[in-house]
Amino acid sequence: MTDTPARLLNLLSLLQTPREWPGSELAERLGVSPRTIRRDIDRLRDLGYPVQATMGAVGGYRLVAGTAMPPLLLDDEEAVAIAVGLRAGAGHAVVGIEEASVRALGKLLQVLPGRLRQRVGTLNAATVPLLTGDGPTVDPEDLTLLAGAVTNHERLRFAYRAYDGTGTRRLVEPERLVSVGRRWYLVGYDLDRTDWRLFRVDRLSEPFATGARFTPRPLPAEDAAAYVASKLRRPSPGGTAVVTVVATVHAPAELVRQRFHPGDSEIEPVGEHSCRLRSRSDSLDWTAMRLLSLDRAFEVHEPPQLREHLRRLAERAARAAGPVEPADRA
Repeated sequence: MTDTPARLLNLLSLLQTPREWPGSELAERLGVSPRTIRRDIDRLRDLGYPVQATMGAVGGYRLVAGTAMPPLLLDDEEAVAIAVGLRAGAGHAVVGIEEASVRALGKLLQVLPGRLRQRVGTLNAATVPLLTGDGPTVDPEDLTLLAGAVTNHERLRFAYRAYDGTGTRRLVEPERLVSVGRRWYLVGYDLDRTDWRLFRVDRLSEPFATGARFTPRPLPAEDAAAYVASKLRRPSPGGTAVVTVVATVHAPAELVRQRFHPGDSEIEPVGEHSCRLRSRSDSLDWTAMRLLSLDRAFEVHEPPQLREHLRRLAERAARAAGPVEPADRA
């Protein structure tokens, strides 16, 4: 094999299998001399691949963990498996890896051959995730497109539905995707309104990357996460500000942790069968439903709006149940 780049890629593909390769076997596989293999190993090391050599009759070469993540070569089955796994991670908002899943999925789909892209699409079309009902769902394909536009500094067009149901069309220079609790937000500069805006991705539809590149503008905050946090602290017209919920729940802390997002909540055990919940929420209805779904006694200490909301829910439930019949009293 006289094509050095192709030979290096084939050598790297062999070394990425979890085994040790004798130099003679690598030379035979690639049709070159052991001396050429040694030179190619040195080239891979220069490129940042940590190839370890062991001496002796059973010695050889193998790829080991290094200080940085080098590029990997994937076969068709591996590429499809990773793409499907990343889509699941992005769509289900797995704690701590949601944004990384979207970024990695965007990079992978950008170079995925058409035949493999079709296989990924077929798998996703044939499977249905079991959703938890903890919040609005977002199409991973939309997230991937948005992530690509952010990375490539490419202007976006999309339809957007405001809190009151009003529909608009937007032309935006996307800055960053931010995951907060159960929701995704897009931070971007709205060209029609000549100002920075925050968009809930579950209210966004028909995203389209225009192909027009832009030079990123200075964000009016330390970073995108700080910008989102500052906006969520302010109530939008007709909306609900982010509030801090404090409650005592007469249930083990582990049970409560299954219902509340760890990134937004602190849960401290108070004895063996109770705990103190402190959580940030932008939806009193969601918080009330989560507390009620525990099917355990609890007391809300703050905010007063949540206590009032629970009273209204109780009144609505009582009206729906109707008057108590004699048989029910018995």
